[in-house]
Amino acid sequence: MGIPVVQAYRIARYILEQKLKRNKRYPLVLMLEPLFQCNLACSGCGKIDYPDEILRKRMSVEDALNAVDECGAPVVSIPGGEPLIHKEMPKIVEGIVARKKFVYLCTNALLLESKLDQYTPSPYLTFSIHLDGNKDRHDEAVCRDGTFDKAVSAIKAARARGFRVTANCTLYAGEDPEDVANFFDHAMSLGVEGIMMSPGYSYQHAPRQDVFLGRRKSKELFRSIFKIGKQRGNKWHFNQSSMFVDFLAGNQSYQCTPWANPTYNVFGWQKPCYLLVDEGYAKSFKELMETTEWEKYGVGRNPKCDNCMAHCGYEGTAVEHTIASPLTALGVFLFGPKLDGEFAPELPVLHQGAPGIAIPVDQIGRLKR
Repeated sequence: MGIPVVQAYRIARYILEQKLKRNKRYPLVLMLEPLFQCNLACSGCGKIDYPDEILRKRMSVEDALNAVDECGAPVVSIPGGEPLIHKEMPKIVEGIVARKKFVYLCTNALLLESKLDQYTPSPYLTFSIHLDGNKDRHDEAVCRDGTFDKAVSAIKAARARGFRVTANCTLYAGEDPEDVANFFDHAMSLGVEGIMMSPGYSYQHAPRQDVFLGRRKSKELFRSIFKIGKQRGNKWHFNQSSMFVDFLAGNQSYQCTPWANPTYNVFGWQKPCYLLVDEGYAKSFKELMETTEWEKYGVGRNPKCDNCMAHCGYEGTAVEHTIASPLTALGVFLFGPKLDGEFAPELPVLHQGAPGIAIPVDQIGRLKR
């Protein structure tokens, strides 16, 4: 199990409270983005496509903690940019931990070993180390040799100090299932408590667009990987719900729930999610929830969303399904996802063709030719 029992319990209790309050939309994970600047320029990332004056911006400790309080989510993920560049990151993390929120500090780990003394091990703090495969694949993805070795060294150092550590793996076009399986084996051997995996999202501002997977290719890839894992005895732990894993394997027709992972960054509350950067901002979390036209986003609703299967969009949906169908979720947890047969049908595409005509997502490419 990739999520500790106490964390799973706290999240389940929070969800039950929301259900009792009859809240239909509520956050599960706050994506707190304190800066966009990074010490890498990955081929599949559009987060650093800003002018220098924006990349130099830093979120204050006060603003970061106010966003945590305003949102109220039980989990805070701190991506970037590279969070460890932020000089006040230890104070931000300390303040979140003091609130007994579970913090995932996402980092490429290039600076981690030199920064470990600034942090205190806690069940509420996890270093989520960015690793996109074994050495050659990872270094190619981040466009710099030697980053994999530095990340592995940082994982070992953090584990030796008693920190919680997970691996954060984004998969792109051209992945070999056997190589990914070998990487998962290696990651578990390093002592990480779980792996968070997701197909790469096709950022409009990414320097390369040929690295991203379509939805069908993503499902085929994950089924192939999971088949290898099953043959090897299912020793992998994922830092995600079993129903999200089932979704990656193509067994669920989920719509995304972007409000489950709201984003706060140096511009404010980003509409509608972490991945769409050109849709505007709200001044408060309340304004974000009340004024965002949520029905305009999601697979089949918006062309920018059609190839997305990222965890920040669909983990919330999977958790809702888990609560609604606990026996189904338990079966997937115990026995793994179905790995043969047809994929679950895609949701209809409503943003192309005449109104009311449903077009399967996997046929969009045919319409464009």
